[in-house]
Amino acid sequence: MDQSSEDHARSPVVGTSKPRLLKVLGPGLITGASDDDPSGIATYSQTGARFGYALAWTLVFTYPLMSAVQVISARVGRTTGRGIAGNLRLHYPNWLLQGIVLLVLIANTINIGADFSAMGDAAGLIVAGPVHLYVLAFGVLSITLQVFLQYTRYVAVLKWLALVLVAYVFTLFLVDVPWSEVVRHLLVPSITWDRTTVTTVVAVLGTTISPYLFFWQASQEAEDVREVPQRKPLVRAPEQGHDALQRIGLDTFVGMAVSNLVALAIMITAAATLNVHGITDVETSAQAAEALRPIAGALAEAVFALGIIGTGLLAIPVLAGSAAYAIGEARRWPVGLARQPMEAKAFYGTVIVAIGLGVILTFTPVNPITALYWSAVINGIVAVPVMAIMMLLASKRAVMGRFTVEGWLRWTGWLATAVMAASVLAMAVASL
Repeated sequence: MDQSSEDHARSPVVGTSKPRLLKVLGPGLITGASDDDPSGIATYSQTGARFGYALAWTLVFTYPLMSAVQVISARVGRTTGRGIAGNLRLHYPNWLLQGIVLLVLIANTINIGADFSAMGDAAGLIVAGPVHLYVLAFGVLSITLQVFLQYTRYVAVLKWLALVLVAYVFTLFLVDVPWSEVVRHLLVPSITWDRTTVTTVVAVLGTTISPYLFFWQASQEAEDVREVPQRKPLVRAPEQGHDALQRIGLDTFVGMAVSNLVALAIMITAAATLNVHGITDVETSAQAAEALRPIAGALAEAVFALGIIGTGLLAIPVLAGSAAYAIGEARRWPVGLARQPMEAKAFYGTVIVAIGLGVILTFTPVNPITALYWSAVINGIVAVPVMAIMMLLASKRAVMGRFTVEGWLRWTGWLATAVMAASVLAMAVASL
């Protein structure tokens, strides 16, 4: 194979019978799929129910921002052969590394707990029973699948469950949507500067531009470099740069587009079905499921539940895995989902602990939809320092060599960071 085609390789890992993650979806596509997790579904549903079409512009506005940030994170991993935490360990003070890793671990654990809570609540819509029992079952299932069955094997099944979310797209053609009003709100941003509205904007930003996605995509690119013999870090093999960066751009922009189109469908559907009927505060999975009744009828709750469970099982390994990558790289552990558990005991141990802590959090008295919404807000807050550090990292020639992030990509990444910081600051001021 010549070097110009090395980044198109999708061969199994040499020396192992396991299929590689990238052969199934690709870092950008799987990141996009994971972005529409239960937290995203709840946040977009709550936004559409509460504000109608007024905040639809946020998903158009965030697309170039989230795409740029994810491309930058992928470039860091592909260029250096290390994830974000691994690069921070080499080039920044230890206190900064530990602080960033701690923030990501806290945000991910809360997100895992909220996802499990929603999955248990959703399961209760299909089969009556104790929600906490379902949560424990999902926790055990997630650990078992991730530790004992390679992620690539079961993600091929789970991605079909995630396709249930396409029901939101079909629903748009069955309900009365005032498209002229939708287009106006898509193209002309409007916002009321009160605490509820600004907090919701932070939640939308936080669930679309989430720190765990940066760590995940960077680490997946780095793992791809380790596992495919033809690939080398771009700082050592700059001749591979052209094809590598083209692949990253295409993969990521497509993945983020799919993610945001589904998110927009959820928000518009909720506005057209819940908001117009006076349901402006979604507190339960049963209420959220009502948005699918025009297409699913009596099966609306079952379809919604399958979507929540499928996306949850797809996203939890990404959440737990990104935390494990961050901690493992910071501590120089062997890391990687391509490794056998006995080859990376501490890495897989961290995955188990993160999932376990998430299960424990479900025993708090917060209702599932509220927990999902606030986990998105927390991700929005945590994203600010993580994005700032990542932008500085990607601009350092000592880290990236000739592949430093420049031009429109650099300015868009900084714009995304500034927008996130401004929205968090506005939320803090509005809350006073």
